Amino acid sequence: MTIYELSIISTTGFPYFNIIIKPIPEGVKVFLRFFDFSEDKSMVQEKLDLKSKFDLTAGLISALFEFARNIDKKIEILEFKAKKEKKSEITDINMIQRKGDVLITAQTESFLFHKSVKEKIKLIYYNLIFPKIPLDSADLIVKFEESKIINILTDSEARKHLSNHQNEIRRLANDFLIEMKDYGLWGICITSFDLSPLTVFGKKYSLDDVNEILRHIGNIPEIVPFEWIYRESFLSEESVRVCVIKSGVGPTVEAILFEPYFYLLFADPQSYFGEFPEKLTSSFNKILG
Repeated sequence: MTIYELSIISTTGFPYFNIIIKPIPEGVKVFLRFFDFSEDKSMVQEKLDLKSKFDLTAGLISALFEFARNIDKKIEILEFKAKKEKKSEITDINMIQRKGDVLITAQTESFLFHKSVKEKIKLIYYNLIFPKIPLDSADLIVKFEESKIINILTDSEARKHLSNHQNEIRRLANDFLIEMKDYGLWGICITSFDLSPLTVFGKKYSLDDVNEILRHIGNIPEIVPFEWIYRESFLSEESVRVCVIKSGVGPTVEAILFEPYFYLLFADPQSYFGEFPEKLTSSFNKILG
């Protein structure tokens, strides 16, 4: 599990819903990701002078620091995104009508693809939360809705689909590990579309090891389906070469959200695979596609 906690609140601070999927591992740095589904009613920043802007920033920093300290969570980095210039015309009336007073936050591993996490959160919002707006007078999340939220956050459909083909995939992965052992291949992993590890093959690494490797992998750009990139990482001071492949196949959740798997190859830094990633992708896709 790489999404640890989800909170749903109103923009006025009403604490509507919170769920802990799994406790955060000790000593691990996590991201607190914000997903804003509210209408923009903020003050126009251009009307504020420099002193007023600084006063607001100072208040924000002080409040965040104090609140974080009171719940035993140390903030080290805050990342801000500049607001886009407002468009004069309305381009999507349906999207505007589906805005409310909702802010959703998720505590996750740092290496997850933000766009993919956002797609999960949007699915939760539009299917389960939007019909309940306004939150301060809404019915509570019931048990089956909570189960749906957990299933979306933990890639239940991707895990089920993978489990249905577990024996075929495991046999094929073990054959590849034997075939490529002399070329430096140490392990193979399949992840969900946000890079959450689902299963790992080979004796060298566990799923916890894979999480640790991914925490040190650095930025991964957008990858075209059926293509791959290489990155360098490490585990216990041992360098690891990681090949990240976007499969282009996977389950579709709620008949809406397509979640393609990623295939990861862990190898000696001096390894050379040539077109082996294409061979592996083609073979896995025939089973999982």
